[in-house]
Amino acid sequence: MSLLSSLPRGTGPLGFYEKPEQHVPIRAIRIAADVPPEERTRLEVIRTDTPLFGKLVEALRNRGGDWYKVPAGHIELCNMPIAVRAAAR
Repeated sequence: MSLLSSLPRGTGPLGFYEKPEQHVPIRAIRIAADVPPEERTRLEVIRTDTPLFGKLVEALRNRGGDWYKVPAGHIELCNMPIAVRAAAR
């Protein structure tokens, strides 16, 4: 989602593209299961049943600072990033 949300917004309501020249085509997609194992990116994903993950969720749920005057007290599923890193080979 973070990569998709980095695309330029259109000029229409809710950022929709109104003109064909505003469209940003997706030129290629590969499903990970279709990539040969030797070409796959090896990743490690944080376990969601750990205290550390719980702390990450709480930090985002009740984020503070000057930007957020009132903590949200919740987080939407699509806004919870899952920590991932490249695995050792």
